[in-house]
Amino acid sequence: MLLSSELPFSQEEIDRHLNAGYIEKVPGLNRNTKGWVCHRCNNNIQRLFSWFPCALCKRECVYCRHCLMMGRVSSCSSFYRWIGPDIGWVPEQSYLEWDGQLSEGQVAAAGAVVSAVQNKEELLVWAVCGAGKTEVLFHGIGESLKLGHRVCIATPRTDVVLELAPRLQKVFPSISVAALYGGSEDRHRFSPITISTTHQLLRFHHAFDTMIVDEVDAFPYTFDESLQWAVEKSAKPGAARIYLTATPSRKWQDECRFGKRKFIKIPARFHRKPLPLPQFMWCGNWQKRLERDQLPPSVLKWADKRLKLGKQALIFLPHIELMKKSLPLFQRLHPAVESVHAEDPLRKEKVQRVRTGETPILLTTTILERGVTFPNIDVAVLGAEDDIFTESALVQIAGRVGRSSEYPAGDITFFHYGRTKAMIQALLHIDGMNEEARKAGLLDE
Repeated sequence: MLLSSELPFSQEEIDRHLNAGYIEKVPGLNRNTKGWVCHRCNNNIQRLFSWFPCALCKRECVYCRHCLMMGRVSSCSSFYRWIGPDIGWVPEQSYLEWDGQLSEGQVAAAGAVVSAVQNKEELLVWAVCGAGKTEVLFHGIGESLKLGHRVCIATPRTDVVLELAPRLQKVFPSISVAALYGGSEDRHRFSPITISTTHQLLRFHHAFDTMIVDEVDAFPYTFDESLQWAVEKSAKPGAARIYLTATPSRKWQDECRFGKRKFIKIPARFHRKPLPLPQFMWCGNWQKRLERDQLPPSVLKWADKRLKLGKQALIFLPHIELMKKSLPLFQRLHPAVESVHAEDPLRKEKVQRVRTGETPILLTTTILERGVTFPNIDVAVLGAEDDIFTESALVQIAGRVGRSSEYPAGDITFFHYGRTKAMIQALLHIDGMNEEARKAGLLDE
C-alpha cells in the first residue's frame, strides 16, 4: 500500500491498472464522527494531525504527524494497493537447503511451526535466548513456500533484519529474500520471503500468508499500537501467525499457563548447556562517581580483568548521556573501547568491529539487548537498578552470554546501587528455565 509518490510508475500506467481492476485507490485520511483517521498507521489521536498549505490541491490540507517519517499522508493524498491475482511461484518438493542438526527441543518446536503453517494457526514459540529460534523456523518457512505462500519475518530492529537476511538467503538459495528497513534498497522488490522491521509493514495490506513476529515483547513493538496494527494489516485474513520470544509478557505467560494460548517451549539452548546465571555486585553510588570522572573500583576491576584475559565484553548502561560520560574513563584502560546507541551513525560499523575482534569492550544502551550474537563474550550491566532494565531486558542481556557451542559459558554481572524486583525476577526466570530443562533431560552438565 503506497502513495503515488512512492510508486516507480507513470500516472498513465497506474490508471491502466486501476481500470483493469488490478489495483485500487483508497484515501490517505478518512474522517468519522470522532475526527481524522490515518489509513497507513491507524492514528486517530487528533492532536497528531495538523494543517499545512498544500501545493498539490492549493488548499489547506490535514496531514498525519504520527507516520510523517515515512512520507506525508494528507487529506488530498491517496494510497494504491494491489487487489489483482496472487503473484505466486511454482511449488516444489523443497526449497530448503540446510543439512544442520536440530536439538530435541528444536525438533519439537519446528514441528509445531510446520503444523501452524499448514493449519493457518496462531503459535507462540517461547524459547530461551540462544535456543536457535531461527533454525526452528526453517522447516516452517520451507513448508509455506511449498504451498506457494508468501512469508514475512517481522522484527522491531534493523540490526536483526541485517543479521537474518543473509542467513535465510543461504538456506533458501533459489528464493529471493528481501530485507526491508529505513533506507533499504529492496523497497520495491517482490519476494517470497520478506524480512522487515515492524515499521515497514505499515506499507503492506493483506500481503502475507505466513506472518512471523520475532521478539514480540521488544520495544517499540509492545508500546506502539500502530506497529501491532501494521502486523495485523499486512497479514492476509486467516494467515498463520507465529510469535517468537524468550520473554513473553506476564499476560501471555498466564494465557499459556491456563491453556488460553497455543505455545511450544524450548527451555534449553541448542548446545545443551545451562544458561549462565547473573551475579549481583553492589558498586555504590556510581552516578556520583561519574560526576567526579570516576568509575566504581569493582567495575574497573571487572573490565581490566577482561582486557588482560583477551576476553571481549559488552557493558550496558541505562542512558546515552551516562554512557558518553563513562567512555573516556573506560578508554583509560584501553583506547579501543567504543560506545554505541540507536542514533549512532556508525552503529553498524562499531558492531562489526566487535565481530572482527578489533573492539575489546563495547559500551551500549539496551539497543544490543537482543537480536545480536557474539560467540565468546562476557557482559556487565552498570546501573542494573535503573527502571529501564526490566525483567525482560535483563533476561535478554544475560542471554548474550554463552550462546556458542564452542564457548557455552561466560560471566554476566549486574552492578547495582540496590537490588530491584526486576533483577530478582530475571534471576529466577533464568534459573527456572534451567531447572525445567534439567527435568526434561535437555541439559548435559
